[in-house]
Amino acid sequence: MTDTHRRWLTADAYDRLRQELAALRHHRDEPGHTNGSGDDQALDGHRRQARIRELEQLLHHAVVEQPPPDDGVAEPGMVLTVTFEGDDEPETFLLGVRDGGDADGLEVYSPESPLGRALAGATPGEQRAYPVPSGATVRVTLLRAVPYGRHR
Repeated sequence: MTDTHRRWLTADAYDRLRQELAALRHHRDEPGHTNGSGDDQALDGHRRQARIRELEQLLHHAVVEQPPPDDGVAEPGMVLTVTFEGDDEPETFLLGVRDGGDADGLEVYSPESPLGRALAGATPGEQRAYPVPSGATVRVTLLRAVPYGRHR
């Protein structure tokens, strides 16, 4: 398996997602569970099954708090400090899976998000650009990248 399929999670996020999966499986397996019309129940069942599959895949491919190399390169599991063009205030966030869990109060951006994709592989001082839905291009400069857990 390639690293592109691996998903970096905090331990808290991993635990919450495991609990959600267990609850969904339990709910699915309850005999005689009904809560609405047949069509509503079928739709809820399909959504539940889709979420179960999503969680199973995510957890199967999870990398839980294994710190990436402390080499300053932006990648999943790193806490990134950036500035956006036209804004002098730096922003700090974790590059990882957004689904569930608390990342020590940090905002979490997915590596698959436009910002995450733009910053992948960046080193401090490097400026990158990415499009936003309005059609505009946002420019962002990486100031610092440190492994989660060493960012304090």
